[in-house]
Amino acid sequence: MNDNTNFHQLINGETPVLVDFSAEWCGPCKMMAPILKEVAQHFGDSVKVIKVDVDKNPLTASYYNIQGVPTLILFKSGMILWRQSGVVPAPYLIQTIQSLVGNKAETNS
Repeated sequence: MNDNTNFHQLINGETPVLVDFSAEWCGPCKMMAPILKEVAQHFGDSVKVIKVDVDKNPLTASYYNIQGVPTLILFKSGMILWRQSGVVPAPYLIQTIQSLVGNKAETNS
């Protein structure tokens, strides 16, 4: 994701957005890829999952004070609901998102 305007429209929307701040050179970030795919499949259209490369988007990374990658931030209506750095297991991530966004993020399975 490179378009800053699009990014701000997404995170300010009603649909919760899980943002993965990562970098191509980051080993743990590569470990998060299949986990995030599983989370995206689990929630379908009720939660958006996007990736932001901190090297290609330094202003956005700086604005959100990203100190290490991967850092995950869950947004809804422009507000940060949750934030965590490091690799996060899929079941924990799914449970966390469900507990924070409530019934709007029901499972598709």
